[in-house]
Amino acid sequence: MSKAKILIVDDEKTIVEAVKYNLDKGGFRTLVASDGPKALELARQEKPDLILLDWMLPEMDGLAVCRILKQETKTKHIPVIMLTVKSEERDKVMGLETGADDYVTKPFSARELVARVKAMLRRAGLPSMADVFELGDLRIDWGKHVVSLKGKPVELTSKEYELMRALIDARGRVLNRETLLNDVWGYDRSLDIETRTVDLHISQLRRKLKHVADRILTVKNAGYRFVLDE
Repeated sequence: MSKAKILIVDDEKTIVEAVKYNLDKGGFRTLVASDGPKALELARQEKPDLILLDWMLPEMDGLAVCRILKQETKTKHIPVIMLTVKSEERDKVMGLETGADDYVTKPFSARELVARVKAMLRRAGLPSMADVFELGDLRIDWGKHVVSLKGKPVELTSKEYELMRALIDARGRVLNRETLLNDVWGYDRSLDIETRTVDLHISQLRRKLKHVADRILTVKNAGYRFVLDE
């Protein structure tokens, strides 16, 4: 089972450590480069599924790296998310015109960045986790959107499926209702009717998952988490 491979290109050690930790925890494989030439070398050799590229790099800046990546046949298809402290519109336009696929301004939260990575991989038609997830009787083929229990298909709605994916993708972390609303429904508000929407879908998901439903835990005053340990 393959995991998406992410190349992190940044010379700020604290940022690299935080991003790498959260990506590793999210089930990705990570590679790290601290300058432009090394980034190009790893991109050509390892062919990552996505590159997180800092603008301000020693020896060769991120714009130059991105320009080269997008010109070469072997690397031009790789999505690039540009990371930078430059927040003015003209800077963003410059980065996107160079070939970057997305743009994240520093400082950013690691959770937001991981969400951007997942969204970009989905748009590129790549899995953000292993192609097939298996845990006891539960089997999920992420590519085919097929869920089964004891070899029998489980019919989930699109929202139930995305909710399931968000919980499993969290790797045991607690996700509050607002986060789930943002990840699954695409918005982040705290109105009572919206948080109840999450609760209703969790209830339906538990009903369909039968004995596996015990793995979806309600954490009082916090949210929900999916238990991965056997």
